[in-house]
Amino acid sequence: MRIEDHAILGKLPPGKLVEIEFDGKKLEAVEGEPIAAALLAQGIRVFRKTPKSGEPRGLFCAIGRCNDCVMTVNGVPNIRTCVTPVEAGMKIQFQVGRGQYPELEEQGGEAHD
Repeated sequence: MRIEDHAILGKLPPGKLVEIEFDGKKLEAVEGEPIAAALLAQGIRVFRKTPKSGEPRGLFCAIGRCNDCVMTVNGVPNIRTCVTPVEAGMKIQFQVGRGQYPELEEQGGEAHD
């Protein structure tokens, strides 16, 4: 679900549709919209689980100030999806904990604060 007719901005022009991938599933998104918005439009509300308690997290502030919406994007963990625009062919993954950095994956390393 997307806002197409805004109360203040009026009718919004349609954007260019592109294909992205979320956990191996192909999804349609509007190029340039925030990744979080594209996922919400597809009914995806949980983006990650916290490192200590495993609690689910999703969109919270929507301005890039918190870490609730971080996901792994194109193999890079901890990307704030609320401020990262969709590009065709992006591979987005649900993130558990702090995420795995590609260069550390071979060594079994995890990202640390």
